[in-house]
Amino acid sequence: MIPGWASKMTRFVMALDQGTTSSRAILFGRDGSVAAEDQHEFPQHFPRPGWVEHDPLEIWESQLRAARGVLAKARVAADEVAAIGITNQRETTVVWDRASGEPIHRAIVWQSRQTAAICDELRSRGLEDEVRKRTGLVIDAYFSATKIRFILDAVEGAQQRAERGELAFGTIDSWLLYKLTGGRVHATEVSNASRTLIYNIHEREWDDRLLGELRIPRAMLPEVRDSSGSFGVADSDWLGAEIPIAGIAGDQQAALFGQGCTQPGLAKNTYGTGCFLLMNTGEDAHVSRSGLITTIAWSIGGRVEYALEGSVFVAGAAIQWLRDGIGLIENARDSEASARSVSDTGGVYLVPAFVGLGAPYWDERARGAIVGITRGTTRDHIVRAALESIAYQTRDVVECVRADSGLELDVLRVDGGAAQNEFLMQFQADILGAPVERPPVLEVTALGAALLAGLGVGFWSDRAELEAVGAGAQRFEPTLDAGRREALYASWKRAVERSRNWEQD
Repeated sequence: MIPGWASKMTRFVMALDQGTTSSRAILFGRDGSVAAEDQHEFPQHFPRPGWVEHDPLEIWESQLRAARGVLAKARVAADEVAAIGITNQRETTVVWDRASGEPIHRAIVWQSRQTAAICDELRSRGLEDEVRKRTGLVIDAYFSATKIRFILDAVEGAQQRAERGELAFGTIDSWLLYKLTGGRVHATEVSNASRTLIYNIHEREWDDRLLGELRIPRAMLPEVRDSSGSFGVADSDWLGAEIPIAGIAGDQQAALFGQGCTQPGLAKNTYGTGCFLLMNTGEDAHVSRSGLITTIAWSIGGRVEYALEGSVFVAGAAIQWLRDGIGLIENARDSEASARSVSDTGGVYLVPAFVGLGAPYWDERARGAIVGITRGTTRDHIVRAALESIAYQTRDVVECVRADSGLELDVLRVDGGAAQNEFLMQFQADILGAPVERPPVLEVTALGAALLAGLGVGFWSDRAELEAVGAGAQRFEPTLDAGRREALYASWKRAVERSRNWEQD
C-alpha cells in the first residue's frame, strides 16, 4: 500500500485498458460503477500474411488521449483520482532505446506468427519440457521471448546495444509505465512476466537458462513486482496532477480478478479479439496434461496465486472479419439478428484459424476453413457458424480444464465485447451443458485493474470489501438436448482437423 494516498479525498480509480485494437480509460467509483469511459482505436499493421504489428507510439498516444478524454467526459480533476491501474494485451513485445525512449522496431503483437521458425528451432533443440517445467508455457510464437529474439535479429546492431544495457524490453504494461513516469520506471508485474517464456513462475525470477538459450541479455529486462502496490507516479504533465500507479495485471488475469474468481475452482471466459478462459488454482501451479498453460494469476502482498489458461486466438476477430474482410455484416451487432434468422448453420462449420490455433491444439500452421458448404448455404449460415465457432473453441478449452482439474464446471462467468451477444451466450451454455453468468457491467478487465490499484492505495481496504463490487449477474441455462449437443461438437472437431497443418514453408 502507498502511504498517504488512502486518506486523500479521492472519489475514483482510473483503469487504463490497453487492448489489441483500441486503448480505453475508465473511471470507477467506490461501488464499482462506471463514471465515464473513453476509447480510441489505433492502426493494425500486417506486413506479411500471419504477421501482426503495432506502432508503440500510436499505442501510447491513443492511451494518453483516452486518459485525458475520460477525465474531460466526467468533469473530474486529476487530483480526484486515487490511483491508476493498468491492464494490457499481454505478450505483445516492445523494444526501445533507453536514452531516447524511441522504439527500435514496431511492437510484435501476441497474435503474430512471425516467430514460428524460431519456435521450431527451439523445439529441435529439445527444450519443450524444460520450458514447460520452468515457465508453465509451451513453445509458441504467441509468447514474448521469441519476439524479442526476432527484433534483436531484425535491427542492425541491436544485440550489441542490448548487451550494453542501451535497450529496454517490455510488454505493453512496461511500455505505458515507462512513458507515464517520464522514463523513470522500467518495471512489470508477475502476471505479465509469466507470459514471456523466460520467467520462472516457481522461483519468481527471470530464468538464466532460458535467457541463454535465446541469447536475451538480462540488462534489457524490467524489474518484476507484485500486481498491487507502488509502480511509481504518473507525471503531472500528462493528466494535470501526479497520480500513483498502483496496480497492473495482464488483461486476462485482470478479468479473472474483476469477475471475483479469487478462490480455487472459479473460472471466467473473456470474449475479446481472442477468447481466454482461466481457472483459479490458488497457490498450486498445476501442470496441464491437455494443452493448457500454467500462468500466474496475480501477486498481492507477496502471495502468488496461479491459474490454468486456455487461449483461443480468434474470437471477436472472426466477427470483425465478417464485417471488414468479406462484408457479410455492416456492424458487429448485426451478427445476432443474422444468426437468429436461420434455425441452424445448415451443416456449415467455420474454423477461424486465421493465425493458427491456440489451446489445446497449438498449431501455428493451421489456417481458417469453412466446411460443409452446399448450394443452399447463405450469408446467415456463415455468420451463425462464425458465432458458433467461438462457443466451440471455448468448449475445447473447458474440456481441458475438466481433464486437468478433475472438476466439473459448475458455472462459467463471462465478459468482453462478444458477451453482449445473447445468441452466443445461450449457445455457449447449450454447447457446454453448463450455466453461463454475465455480470451487469462487462468491463471486468478494466475493473480488475482498478481493484488492484485501489487496493494498492487503500481506496478499498481489503479483498473482502471487493466482494460486493459488481454483483448481480444474468444467468443463461443450457436448453439443448445432450445428444444433439454432442453430435454438433463431434462435427466441430472434424472441421478443426480439416484446418490443421495447412501452411507449408
